[in-house]
Amino acid sequence: MAGSANLNVMMKTARKAGRALLKDFTEVENLQVSAKGPGDFVSRADRQAEKTIRDELMAARPTYGFLGEEDGEKPGEDPTRRWIVDPLDGTTNFLHGLPHWAVSIALEHKGQIVAGVIYDPVKDEMFHAEKGGGAWLNESRLRVSGRRTMIECIFATGLPFGGRSDLPATLQDLARLMPVCAGVRRFGAAALDLAYVAAGRYDGFWERGLHAWDIAAGVVIVREAGGFVEPLTEGADILESGALVCANEPIFPSFAKIIRG
Repeated sequence: MAGSANLNVMMKTARKAGRALLKDFTEVENLQVSAKGPGDFVSRADRQAEKTIRDELMAARPTYGFLGEEDGEKPGEDPTRRWIVDPLDGTTNFLHGLPHWAVSIALEHKGQIVAGVIYDPVKDEMFHAEKGGGAWLNESRLRVSGRRTMIECIFATGLPFGGRSDLPATLQDLARLMPVCAGVRRFGAAALDLAYVAAGRYDGFWERGLHAWDIAAGVVIVREAGGFVEPLTEGADILESGALVCANEPIFPSFAKIIRG
């Protein structure tokens, strides 16, 4: 599948950062048994990955803005375009030696996400999409699942931790959803949750308390795979609110109604 010059830059950059993180991940597994532990090491790996991505993207498109998890917002000369980057989505998994994490890069143009890349280095899975060009996993076209009844569906979410204020709402969601579906999964990487909806591995996903860099790439990938993505609160902005619900077309109305209460 031939992509645009921008998409090719994004994929090349994600692979470069992913290869370095994969080496770091091997080291994290060794650090699990050390007295110091892997926390400081992972923070350095995360920051270095973002620097690698920023350097590569800005070398290719020096006028674009940049929004990253580590360094925040850096406006560009071109106010209509910016990169939105999560260098390591699933940091807690990475920290614990769990092989489920990804690099996420999105391109925004005039307030719309027009391209997205989510790269899982452990499995060498590159999810990518451009607006109007479909969604892909490596060289294979992606489509959301075709399931039509809730009781057959598996959904994904994130479970709030550390006393976060959205825990009660999420527990209420689960109480309404779990009796009417085939299961709920919590794998700990929102970007991959969205990618898996696009691939038909999950039938839907919802979560609160996310950031733009967690979800920007996944939103365009799901939509290009034929899925519906909406803010959890109708009329809100997905990237600003950090709360969304998505699913295939047949399931979306029932699923969204349950989650929105």
